[in-house]
Amino acid sequence: MTSRRLISSGSAFEAVAGYSRAVVDGDHVHVAGTTGFDYRTMTIDPDPVVQTHQCFANITEALAQAGCTLDDVVRVRYLLTDAALFAPLAPLFGRYFATARPAATAMVVGLVDPRMKIEIEVTASRPGPRRTDGGDDDAAR
Repeated sequence: MTSRRLISSGSAFEAVAGYSRAVVDGDHVHVAGTTGFDYRTMTIDPDPVVQTHQCFANITEALAQAGCTLDDVVRVRYLLTDAALFAPLAPLFGRYFATARPAATAMVVGLVDPRMKIEIEVTASRPGPRRTDGGDDDAAR
């Protein structure tokens, strides 16, 4: 039987829209599209760089509640309101995912609030027993 657990950021909008910040489903953690809102103050900085850092802070918090880190992320989707944002933000993506190097997609979209410049969605694989013999898990199958 698969275990399923919901994780909340504490945002009242989650209840209104009927979603969770993240869902732990067995070994997978699905983090909803996450914007640059600071959930403690419910404010958002107009600077896309600041928003990106806040997105990653929000995602990091949700992953921590699921027993994961950014290093466990296997898939990321970047939703940008302007293609011109990709070049200045890509180095930030590279810093946050220097270890994980997840499969990634970047899209230009319209977001529901004009203050939002970026939204990031991730999927992580929960850490399990790690092989310590240096062997390839796939080769053992």
